[in-house]
Amino acid sequence: MFDTVRSCRAALTERAGYLYAAAVLRIGYGFLYLVFLLREFPHRDELWGPGSPWTPALANELFVQTGWSSILTLYSGRPYFETCYALALVTSLLFMLGWHTRAVSVAFAVIVASFHARTIFMTDGGDNLILLMSVYLCFTACGRRWSLDARRHRLRPGATVAGLPAPAENSSLRHQLGTARRYLTTLIHNCGMLVIVAQVCLLYGAAGLYKVQGSFWGDGTALHYVLNLDLFRPWPALSHMVDSQTTFIAVAGYLTVLLQVAFPCLLFSRLKYALLPMLLGMHLAIAVLMGLPYFSAAMIVADAVFLPDRFYTSVGRLLWRKGGRKADGSPSAATSARSSLLPSQLRSAGIGQTSHDPAGTDRRFASGSALPG
Repeated sequence: MFDTVRSCRAALTERAGYLYAAAVLRIGYGFLYLVFLLREFPHRDELWGPGSPWTPALANELFVQTGWSSILTLYSGRPYFETCYALALVTSLLFMLGWHTRAVSVAFAVIVASFHARTIFMTDGGDNLILLMSVYLCFTACGRRWSLDARRHRLRPGATVAGLPAPAENSSLRHQLGTARRYLTTLIHNCGMLVIVAQVCLLYGAAGLYKVQGSFWGDGTALHYVLNLDLFRPWPALSHMVDSQTTFIAVAGYLTVLLQVAFPCLLFSRLKYALLPMLLGMHLAIAVLMGLPYFSAAMIVADAVFLPDRFYTSVGRLLWRKGGRKADGSPSAATSARSSLLPSQLRSAGIGQTSHDPAGTDRRFASGSALPG
């Protein structure tokens, strides 16, 4: 039992896991919210601004009952609202790029919560999911991979190079505080990722169990009625064509329930790699047939949390092999530029230089020195 406790403690405090998945969530939700704000830019005044039918006074009355708050209702007037909207666009962009991610992630969560609370009666499941994820990502190290922060750290003089011995440890108070800080940030990151995994599992499990209770899902006719709702039928001809395939509609309905109920149970098995493409197809069908691309995109990004880091590093290794060399086999300009960024003593030792041995490339990726972030 004590060995299990020690192994769990080590897993939570010694190594930050799923860093690439956290980066995908950061990039995905930052991009989605940026696109959302740009799409609604012509209608921003009617939705959140002074010209909205849901006035700031009505919103403040609701906040007293619900406990919500919004920076959009702190002051009235168009200049303040336009400033907040511009800051929301900039914050979403910086969050997606990973610029000073610790601080910007908090600002992004405040922005999402403020816009969500301002017109809470116009939100849907996709808005709710992005709000939850924006809060959870504040506690993760989502800026350590594929970000401007990671690039700045790589280019910083004296940055740690993978494969080299670490500097000798000292017992100074500063070193002890730094070690404690690393343990704490690693623990908070891993707990945050566990909460995100639990949240997505709860979404799928609850949706599947609610469907099981419905008679329409039990007799396989639920999707028939969904495809005939005018509110969720952007392409009537396409919906009619799909609805005419009665056997396919029944099978798709039963398969949807099975996927949503079984996914949380099969999370830690290899079967999840077969279920994830099926869930992707389900969300793409929802986006096209029901006209809910924002909700579908939010769920697709959330599903990325179940892919381990080795999946993303394998993709990076594949891209490196394709883009690291020219067609004639000589090092590309990008590879030469990356090598020139290393200190001269490292280049003289052969670290970071491209080798014609494929196994050497694999070793660099295994050590992490050739991976982005």
